[in-house]
Amino acid sequence: MSPRRRVPDALVLIFALIVLAQLASYVLPAGEFERDGRRVVPGTWRAVDVEPLPPLAFLTSIPAGLSAAHDIIFFVFIAGGVISVVRATGAIDASIGAAIARLASRPGWLVAGMVGLFALGASTVGMAEEYMPFVPVLVTLCLALRLDAVVAVGIVYVGAGVGYACAALNPFTVLIAQDIAGLPLTSGQAVRWALLVVCAAIGVHHILGYAQRLRGDPAASLVADVDYSSGFDLPDDVRFTPRRLAVLVVLAAGVGLFVYGVAARGWYLAELSAVFLGIALLAAGVGGLGPDGAARAFIRGAAEMTATALLIGFARTIQVVLSEAQVIDTIVDGLAASLAGLPSHAAALGMLVVQSVCNLFIPSGSGQAYVTMPIMAPLADLTGVTRQTAVLAYQFGDGFTNMLVPTNALLMGMLGLGRIPYQRWAAFVVPLLVKLYVVAAVALVAAVALGYR
Repeated sequence: MSPRRRVPDALVLIFALIVLAQLASYVLPAGEFERDGRRVVPGTWRAVDVEPLPPLAFLTSIPAGLSAAHDIIFFVFIAGGVISVVRATGAIDASIGAAIARLASRPGWLVAGMVGLFALGASTVGMAEEYMPFVPVLVTLCLALRLDAVVAVGIVYVGAGVGYACAALNPFTVLIAQDIAGLPLTSGQAVRWALLVVCAAIGVHHILGYAQRLRGDPAASLVADVDYSSGFDLPDDVRFTPRRLAVLVVLAAGVGLFVYGVAARGWYLAELSAVFLGIALLAAGVGGLGPDGAARAFIRGAAEMTATALLIGFARTIQVVLSEAQVIDTIVDGLAASLAGLPSHAAALGMLVVQSVCNLFIPSGSGQAYVTMPIMAPLADLTGVTRQTAVLAYQFGDGFTNMLVPTNALLMGMLGLGRIPYQRWAAFVVPLLVKLYVVAAVALVAAVALGYR
């Protein structure tokens, strides 16, 4: 294989975007909408007088970005430590060994099954950050199956991205958007369920196509030159023992508890971190690690998450810079104004473009809904697009773009866990996004034609 051109580290790329965000703040006029709570009031954008960002804001904003992302950063450290404790008992490696024995000749089952599960969790209860601990486990499994880390992260993030883009019941995206648009909550979900199946199938096909190329030619891997010799290897002893089976029971019960907590109790990262810590304590006890062994394993696992935590905090800094400069509302207002006067089909497609661009600056799904939907809902009325279609355009623009934009802290964190350079990931996911955006465009045009409500 010809040597690949050296690409900058993901942290270098994000730092460059932080600097670019500050430069943009000197060009774009500062402005803001009036707000009713978190919702913007349409037609109220006005210019505001703010002091230009100081020359060194791109440096001073980094601690602010790390602070703003503290909840997910601490969750990552805790999850990394807990997975390390569980793995030190040998239970995870025994499970991987069993999976290898059953899936060695059938990797399609792994890809289809896991993408489906991750998509379902994202579509119904809005799971995303909760998937991060699965990345190192899947990387280990995929490497053992003669696949690579791109397949592993693809399974997790394509599943989550499709689940968000076609969410049927996600309380953090579609239900917020429907509430803002004045629609009955969960209305129109039959169409979204159908789209979820179609888009998940496209994602599985894309991942499997790449996986088949790898099994025929390992040198075709996008990360063939990345060192995976440490951190993802399996020990010689992968037998199931009574202790390891007991640890797996603890792990399964813990995962079941936090799925219940997210779905029924509204738990988020603080509660999930507590559940993970409980898993670690019980696993260490039944797995026979002892207090010192458990502590060493926890510290080792948390330390391995440092690069990932930094990527998350730096990515969050981009939004911090744009917010301090007060140019995010300016960007949204300018994009929305570009849709005025368009015919209905073109307006629906334009909404998809606008929402996709907005996601670069507002990577939070709920945050994007609160900022854009109060504008898009009345704009839909003026252009002959149903409000349900406007919500669908928001979902597509938020969910699909999440798989690519480097301002998405969760994506950058998962790429860090998988040791995948951002440019290599983009080479993998952009062709998939082209397919998914074609489906999105067809769906939106059909929604306009059929008066989707």
